[in-house]
Amino acid sequence: MPTFPVSIATMSVSTGKDKTIYYPQVYNMSNRQFERVINKKIIDESQALIDIQVSDSPQTVVEMLGTFEIKNNQQNVLSLSLTNYTYHHQAAHGMTYIKSLNFDLEKEKLINLEDLFKPNSNYIERISAIIQQQIEQRDLPLINDFTEISPNQDFYLADKTLVIYFQLYDLVPYAYGFPMFPISVYDIQDIINENGPLGRLM
Repeated sequence: MPTFPVSIATMSVSTGKDKTIYYPQVYNMSNRQFERVINKKIIDESQALIDIQVSDSPQTVVEMLGTFEIKNNQQNVLSLSLTNYTYHHQAAHGMTYIKSLNFDLEKEKLINLEDLFKPNSNYIERISAIIQQQIEQRDLPLINDFTEISPNQDFYLADKTLVIYFQLYDLVPYAYGFPMFPISVYDIQDIINENGPLGRLM
């Protein structure tokens, strides 16, 4: 049986019929203080997704479902995605948001995108060029021009892959879902911070 850096339990809270949020909580970590930091961040981010959905429309919320996926739990890297789907009364369709949280368990910190790369490594330009290439290869119909990622672009880590993604309507029509751009660590290994999370996964 493989051993994982953290143990994860599924928690849930319901606020009425068809309104349930499932979210993860970590436990049995040796550093209980950092364990509390992780769990609080997960709860805060889950609440932030709820707040976005409620403030997005004046219409009554008919259905809300919060779920999560563990993307990585190895090499002292924890990466997870929180998803919130909400349908408002008389809306044409429901709306979904995804927010990912990435933790370096070795250095006991929340990971920002820039933490993955060497200082002054022009990671924004490199990642943006790879995404532009994927957009053309996949012939994605853009509703907004793509120039470059933001310094704090949404991402998660999965095995030996960095996945950059955008929210619904950011780049492509709703019917195309969330545009996800997987990037192999080997395609960017020259700019990866070898002592950081991607360096360990590589």
